[in-house]
Amino acid sequence: MQTLSLLIRQLRPKQWTKNLLVFAALLFSFQFLHIESIMLALFGFFAFSFVASSIYIMNDYMDIEADRNHPTKKNRPMASGNLNLRVALVTGGMLLIVAMVASLLINSLFFLILLVYFVENILYTFKLKHVVIIDMMLIAFGFVLRAIGGAVIIDVPFTPWFLLCAMLLSLFLAIGKRRHELTIESNNHRKVLDDYSLPFLDQLMSIVTAATIVSYAVFTFTAGETVHLMWTIPFVIYGIFRYLYLVHIKKQGGAPEKVLLEDKHILVTVLLYVISVVIILTFFN
Repeated sequence: MQTLSLLIRQLRPKQWTKNLLVFAALLFSFQFLHIESIMLALFGFFAFSFVASSIYIMNDYMDIEADRNHPTKKNRPMASGNLNLRVALVTGGMLLIVAMVASLLINSLFFLILLVYFVENILYTFKLKHVVIIDMMLIAFGFVLRAIGGAVIIDVPFTPWFLLCAMLLSLFLAIGKRRHELTIESNNHRKVLDDYSLPFLDQLMSIVTAATIVSYAVFTFTAGETVHLMWTIPFVIYGIFRYLYLVHIKKQGGAPEKVLLEDKHILVTVLLYVISVVIILTFFN
């Protein structure tokens, strides 16, 4: 039982919240009333989650020595030595195979997107996470692939503004993550932090914040469903401002998925946002 508990921790199910973006296309395409589309979206969510967990295992295996010198990551199952490395690696390999084979059988295009997502993360893990700016852009690209995958798996079109919003929002979170790391970590743990500074990251965050809000505002008017989606703009603005408050004042932001689950203001804002979109698309479409 202890090994199973450690293995579940190693899979980082809390970080699966990042894959909720797969459901964005389901929500905005008004397919959330179709059982088949819901089941396909759920499959897409778990496929991305399984691949992500296999990548987490591989990444922790590669960074095990560095993680042991980190103030919090040293407590991870693999870094602490509590979880057998072979068990973790075999589990990661099995999750990857199941996700890939099932995706190929269900939707070949979704399989290709999942394959690109995996290859991108491999490149990130072994090399590109040490390349300044590229490291953050690859994180954002991973979220774009989730958004595209969510649309492909339920066979609905997506607009360029939808993808731009996904990219900018994920880039916003990636910059916040790097800023948090820069304030708490020594440069010996993550080499790329040597190439960043707080003023530089703050400037990038200001640019991306403005671009995200403007892009979402344009998306609400060009989504092709109803202009009443514009009433959700205040939720997006508040959510972004709240996250900025947590990053700059509360010194949080190192784990966006943790913020989503633990900060009541953002959690309530997300729930109200989803409810508002459902109501608008149901009654004003």
